[in-house]
Amino acid sequence: MMFQVRCEQFAPPSALQRVEVPIPEPATGQVQVQIAAAGVGFVDGLMVQGRYQVKPALPYLPGSEFAGVVTEVGDGVNQVKVGDRVMGLSSGGAFADFLTIDAEALVAVPDILDLPTAAGLYINYATAIYGLRDCGHLQAGETALILGAAGGVGSAAICVAKAMGASVIAAASTLAKREAAVAFGADHTVDYTQPDWRDALKALTERKGLTMVYDPVGGDLAEPAFRSLSPGGRLLVVGFASGSIPALPLNLALLKRAAVVGVDWGGASRADPAINHELMSTLMQWISSGRLQPAAVTTRAMSEVREALTAQLAGEVIGKLVLTN
Repeated sequence: MMFQVRCEQFAPPSALQRVEVPIPEPATGQVQVQIAAAGVGFVDGLMVQGRYQVKPALPYLPGSEFAGVVTEVGDGVNQVKVGDRVMGLSSGGAFADFLTIDAEALVAVPDILDLPTAAGLYINYATAIYGLRDCGHLQAGETALILGAAGGVGSAAICVAKAMGASVIAAASTLAKREAAVAFGADHTVDYTQPDWRDALKALTERKGLTMVYDPVGGDLAEPAFRSLSPGGRLLVVGFASGSIPALPLNLALLKRAAVVGVDWGGASRADPAINHELMSTLMQWISSGRLQPAAVTTRAMSEVREALTAQLAGEVIGKLVLTN
């Protein structure tokens, strides 16, 4: 038997159930993974409340990112073997002790990576590489402003932008969060809660200008960030963690000769699942070579899932939140 987190009704995370169920057996082409850690995203807190744009059927098994060790393989599996350290992305059920998943969906975890860090990589780092490299065409020497820099999404963007040779300015609301952003690799920080934060940003970018904004926040920050771009700059629209979708005056794009670029890694990977193989291959190559150092994660026990998701929704977590078994 094993423990599994279950959402029986759309409600705050405090209503989540942790139930005991049989350990699943792998079918043909599948493997059984003992989960060492599972990544938590802001979307997980929205999903269990029924507040996300897609509502899952109930009962819903939350959790998608995970890392662990292969404990059993089904017929026809030759890509992995028992004992391999792996990470992956499931359609649900990662907040558990075990899960089964198609073998081809797994990514080998290099020895340089610990499993809790690996568990928090997939979504945020795939989004960062897809957004900064494939959508925004970030070049070495350019300057990027990362909004929401102290969270899981922002910390991944900092690490990827630095790996690509960019200068990074991190925007965050508290001293602790700005210090964390520097620890993640940011070159400079700004406090966007200050009325003159754009002046501080201008002083930091005077020589080279601001060429890119990575925005997973939306809300009131999007327009002033867009106005701060230099001619030819790009605003990457990654998400709306603030809960508010901004409306930008499009004359700004004309006057600044700037671009607004949508970054929907999830939509792109659903349209062409093959892109994930390349994104994960690139990520693992960068990590193994030392080009990219993943940001430190914040861990809590899987048994504390209710408290952890509550803290995540309240903006109290710095870095990527990971639940460990």
